[in-house]
Amino acid sequence: MLDRALLEELLAEVRLAPSVHNIQPTRWRPVGRDTLLLLGDISRRLPAADPSGHDVRLSHGAAIEGLSLALGRHGLQIAQVEPLTDVTVSDGLQPIARITIASGDELDGLADVVSARASWRGGFRPFDQAGEAALSRFSAMAGNVQLVRGADSIDAIARLADEAGFHFLCDDAHRAELLRWMRLSRSHPAYQRDGLNAEAMAMPGVVAFGTRLVLGPLFPALRRFGLAATLVSERGKFANSAVALFHRPEGEDPLATGRAFYRAWLMLTAQGLAACPVSVLADWPASNRQLVERHSVPAGRRLVNVFRLGLPAGSPPGGKARLPVAELIV
Repeated sequence: MLDRALLEELLAEVRLAPSVHNIQPTRWRPVGRDTLLLLGDISRRLPAADPSGHDVRLSHGAAIEGLSLALGRHGLQIAQVEPLTDVTVSDGLQPIARITIASGDELDGLADVVSARASWRGGFRPFDQAGEAALSRFSAMAGNVQLVRGADSIDAIARLADEAGFHFLCDDAHRAELLRWMRLSRSHPAYQRDGLNAEAMAMPGVVAFGTRLVLGPLFPALRRFGLAATLVSERGKFANSAVALFHRPEGEDPLATGRAFYRAWLMLTAQGLAACPVSVLADWPASNRQLVERHSVPAGRRLVNVFRLGLPAGSPPGGKARLPVAELIV
């Protein structure tokens, strides 16, 4: 069922799933003709930003959902996902899940927008009538989302996002880790392979160069003089946007959370909306708590992430930095 040619075709699509900082930690090992082992590359972790490994595991979950969508094109489906509790690491790979493949599934409609989904870090244009209708359709479809509208509410969230982002940037280890995964020059050897490149972050060359200085050697002095917070502010990017609070059941395995997160993002894309996760709002306990309280996230639910979303003012980036398929099969 899963010969090498089919596996390569599947993974060419699966690799388009989102991962934290675009680190792409998921690897695949075929076992027989109907089973895949999902393994985590332990060299692709974020000890400063994600010390518990939650976001990496969520990224593995998004890859599983990507596999499910890709399999539907071939009349196949995931029959079982068995999380593996054996944490034995061999050759730098940690077993995460055993996935059994079976025949007999219809193509999921969200598969059609996999290639179009992207993180939109540019600005938004005002919602028109069609945009409002798209937002209403998304809100009705996505059961894991709390939608926030209104200029005052959005501006309050934008201010809180700046506060949360600056909180993390003031941690030297966190900032250095972020810089290691940023590809701010086209001459970077991994510019088209992984991480956060300047094109994906909507940074023209001079802005990317300045960002490298602001987050690098100049940050301590800029912070000392009270300038750093202003220079790293992204409050303006919330103009004309809506905000979606993505929540899931407390205690849920991040593998399942990641699958639902990817589907929610694809639902946005299917409605012609563009979105960018503002993960710091969920990651910082202070901002997470404020959003849950202010916007009545239901009891028993955990705020996992926050989307800034709307009608894109411009065109999405042309390409996506992804590892070659051959490197994903181990």
